[in-house]
Amino acid sequence: MPITKVTRNYQVTLPAEVRKVLGIREGDFLEVEVRGDEIVMRKLRKNRRTLKLGRNLTPEDIERIIEEGMRECMQ
Repeated sequence: MPITKVTRNYQVTLPAEVRKVLGIREGDFLEVEVRGDEIVMRKLRKNRRTLKLGRNLTPEDIERIIEEGMRECMQ
């Protein structure tokens, strides 16, 4: 069973063999659940929308789009 360490910023690195088995790539979203004393992570299956280059977006637009995408991933 692979082991990982919690950093001082409370981050963990998923071992390469786990990433490979689940097909986890940079930018993917994971759902995190606590079950008693266990932490369970699931790769979200939804495909994320992409933005087309050349659109003029305000920081508010970008934040709104990110929030919408996060809600879509959680359904």
